[in-house]
Amino acid sequence: MGCDRNCGLIAGAVIGAVLAVFGGILMPVGDLLIQKTIKKQVVLEEGTIAFKNWVKTGTEVYRQFWIFDVQNPQEVMMNSSNIQVKQRGPYTYRVRFLAKENVTQDPEDNTVSFLQPNGAIFEPSLSVGTEADNFTVLNLAVAAASHIYQNQFVQMVLNSLINKSKSSMFQVRTLRELLWGYRDPFLSLVPYPVTTTVGLFYPYNNTADGVYKVFNGKDNISKVAIIDTYKGKRNLSYWESHCDMINGTDAASFPPFVEKSQVLQFFSSDICRETCVHFTSSFSVCKS
Repeated sequence: MGCDRNCGLIAGAVIGAVLAVFGGILMPVGDLLIQKTIKKQVVLEEGTIAFKNWVKTGTEVYRQFWIFDVQNPQEVMMNSSNIQVKQRGPYTYRVRFLAKENVTQDPEDNTVSFLQPNGAIFEPSLSVGTEADNFTVLNLAVAAASHIYQNQFVQMVLNSLINKSKSSMFQVRTLRELLWGYRDPFLSLVPYPVTTTVGLFYPYNNTADGVYKVFNGKDNISKVAIIDTYKGKRNLSYWESHCDMINGTDAASFPPFVEKSQVLQFFSSDICRETCVHFTSSFSVCKS
């Protein structure tokens, strides 16, 4: 009886030791196999998991806006008073829900080029109001005209057109008009071939951003999705020094095996410059 018990203990110890040895061997091997699979599947080419999700993201992407509503337009115009504003928002739109177009692989430099169609869908449940909300804001056309045309005679003509169109330095516009465009009454009277539609993001819907050319990661997985050129350029000539460079990805995806200490760079075509994010803390969206 004692022998059986001792034999069982010895056998258990031996089996445990063997399993520990195998575990020590197999864990690194397993890690290598996982890394190999990841490296294969994150390459941006037909047939990989990453390519499918990259062409058309399965994650919902939102863009939020806060608008500064001018509270004292008359005092500013009549008495040159300090402007008083009230921040209103967020107003949320779903973006990047359309699949990339004209996706073309270049095997010579391991890149893939594409166009990103633009589209925005208003999300009422994530917004404080509707697209019909009114805001008192600066009249961009009126403000720009006096700055661009310094000639006194031209300014006299423009002032007469501003008065004729009943425009002023401030105007009331809906959120939809401000963002996506409206026909400006002052510009409509200008006797020159100028665009009469004004909007912070006009034109946007039914347009496309790019051409982007990004590395597909086939030769170097650490470069996957990083932009090589944007509209054929590596610099935009809008900013000075480093800010003018096109670095990082388009924020739709990043290379794998990112460390918390790394700075993630991405390029935003809306502001025509790169920006970056730093890891600050982790959080969970799971509910207990």
